[in-house]
Amino acid sequence: MPLISEEPQIPESAQGPRVTPATGRTTPTPRPVPGPRSAATPRPGRPGPAPARPASPAQRAPSAPAAPARPQPAENRSAPQVQLIPASAAGALDAAEEAVDLLLESGRTPGDILVLTTGEQHPWAGHELSFGEAAYWAQHDAGDDVFFADVSALDRTRPRPVVVVAVNSDDAERTVARALPVARDRAAALLIVCGDPQTVNSALGTGV
Repeated sequence: MPLISEEPQIPESAQGPRVTPATGRTTPTPRPVPGPRSAATPRPGRPGPAPARPASPAQRAPSAPAAPARPQPAENRSAPQVQLIPASAAGALDAAEEAVDLLLESGRTPGDILVLTTGEQHPWAGHELSFGEAAYWAQHDAGDDVFFADVSALDRTRPRPVVVVAVNSDDAERTVARALPVARDRAAALLIVCGDPQTVNSALGTGV
């Protein structure tokens, strides 16, 4: 009886690749598919998503009628504080310069200060006027520095936070009576008067 050859056995190693990887190698973790990036987590290093475009007029919800604009209240400018530095006519200009120095040391900017004289002009004003009134008043309009002027030119001056008046004339009563009320109007925050207290109080109509 002829021998029936047995069906060859396929070795296990020939049945295809093993499911388990070789020793010492790890199974690679499948990379997740990135989902949509929310607006709260923009791409690092890049700006966030562009803002949504406004809806067309047909798609916009009807808005409530705009409220009427409120009228702006009128500016309520309070009277400036008034300080008196007792000084004679001869010492009024020096007292005014000391007051300016103290103002600058306290933090006031030079452009905040206007100095007025009732008698002889401050040397700075006399020097600058020698170059012509146009150049002189251009410095006043620029408002970059302390400006010195005679009270006779008060109508050309603009308001500044601080006005310092040096009553440096002997016959100052009439001049002061006319100039101090205007100087007080030019002072937005503080009026300093260097002069005789009786003359100053009489001009301002109040005790300082």
